[in-house]
Amino acid sequence: MAADELSTPLGQKRNRWQRLRHYRLPFNATQGIAALLGLFVLTFLGFALFGNDPFGGEPVVRVEIKAGPEEAKQAAAEAGKDQGGKPENAAAAGAEKKDAEPKDAAAGQKTITIIDGSKGTRQDVVVGTDSPDKAEPPAGPTTSDGINPKLLEQSRYGMIPVMAGGLKPFSAYAMTTDADRAKAERMPTVTIVVGGLGIGAARTNDAVMKLPAAVALAFTPYGSDPGKLATEARAKRHEVILQIPMEPFDYPDNDPGPQTLLTSSAPEQNLDRLNWHLSRIQGYVGLSNFMGARFVATEPAMQAVIRDAAKRGLGYLDDGTAPRSVAGTLAKSLAIPFVRADLTIDQVPAGADIDKSLARLESIAKERGSAVGMASALPVTIERIVNWSKSLESRGILLAPLTTAMLKSKSS
Repeated sequence: MAADELSTPLGQKRNRWQRLRHYRLPFNATQGIAALLGLFVLTFLGFALFGNDPFGGEPVVRVEIKAGPEEAKQAAAEAGKDQGGKPENAAAAGAEKKDAEPKDAAAGQKTITIIDGSKGTRQDVVVGTDSPDKAEPPAGPTTSDGINPKLLEQSRYGMIPVMAGGLKPFSAYAMTTDADRAKAERMPTVTIVVGGLGIGAARTNDAVMKLPAAVALAFTPYGSDPGKLATEARAKRHEVILQIPMEPFDYPDNDPGPQTLLTSSAPEQNLDRLNWHLSRIQGYVGLSNFMGARFVATEPAMQAVIRDAAKRGLGYLDDGTAPRSVAGTLAKSLAIPFVRADLTIDQVPAGADIDKSLARLESIAKERGSAVGMASALPVTIERIVNWSKSLESRGILLAPLTTAMLKSKSS
């Protein structure tokens, strides 16, 4: 007889449920919870140590990639194969042969690798790019202002002009065509250069907006933003030239401005100052002297400037104010585009005198084939040039850009 039966009252017998109520587990509730937590930790560690997921824990993004032309042709070739892996028809065979060529050899395409974030598998996909001539990034600042970045190089002061692959700034920024030059060879030409621009914005804007496009505009390197004004001039189809401040005979009583090129300075120092000037604006076809009667007459000093202009593919304009200037001789020895101004049309800033100077330019043009006049941006000067130019061609004379005059002078 069992012990529990002995403790059972007479006449009563315990059922199974009553017996289970007295059954006790070998551990309590706290111990059970601890065991479950331990089992969870062991399961997690096992998955982390032995699971085959090289990107476990990283975010996963699934992107749908539409098949490009190369993938479409490859799929067509695969669909055209029989069970033995051979193409079923000539079209599939051609697609397979073409697809077998190196994908990187196709122009305007490149291969990228897609990595599946959940499985770690890799897949090479060929995607299209821009055309080859657009694939090369521009070497320099933006070209929205018409500046060719390949015709610039970095100096310690900023970007300065340079030749590239035989292309010269003189040719790239010339506002004329071969047809215009051919026309200029058949008739007398007059060229007008208005200088001293960039310092006064109002006066510069008047010259840019009112003067005929064939009139060249010469900018000094000074002013708050001469580069912006030069860009506006080029947008109106004016050829732009940069005036370089040079030492006059009465220097320093008559000072052209900061960074003036001096005959007493070493060539290296003058070239360093020249680089500062060259960086002030962009898109000019050549250089000219700003004052500088002593400097342009000193051959060792002037030779360094003309050589640098030749190296950078620029032309040179002599403003004609220094009778002893050696610029023409040096330019001829280096075969760079060059012209010398014949006179300053507003040396006497009065309307009647300006008209006489313009008439004198016409006479020189008919006599020699071309004439060049310098001017300033005085309101009276701009007004007289505009009125004079309206009927110039009817008198058998062409108003020609500066680069045309330089090339015509060189050819003659």
